[in-house]
Amino acid sequence: MIDLKEARKLALSLPESSEEDYWGRPSFRVKKKIFLTLWPAEKRAVVKLSTVDQSVFCDYNAAVFYPVPGAWGKQGWTNIELQKVRKTCSHGKA
Repeated sequence: MIDLKEARKLALSLPESSEEDYWGRPSFRVKKKIFLTLWPAEKRAVVKLSTVDQSVFCDYNAAVFYPVPGAWGKQGWTNIELQKVRKTCSHGKA
């Protein structure tokens, strides 16, 4: 499981990333463009992926990664169920 604190830390570790409020939720941006929002109550993240990457992740594990409903999902916005993400060590073993 990845918790909200770890997700925030990962988002802010990206070059030029910053955190701002977006409709009462933490959002993470690079050059004013949102790439991730956290949904604390739902323990979920929403990330912007290319449609190809979205397809790969969703095919890998649809219980963890799935498109946001409607037009947003068709543009690559993808839900991530943080409680279901398997955490791995830096050497690749769980």
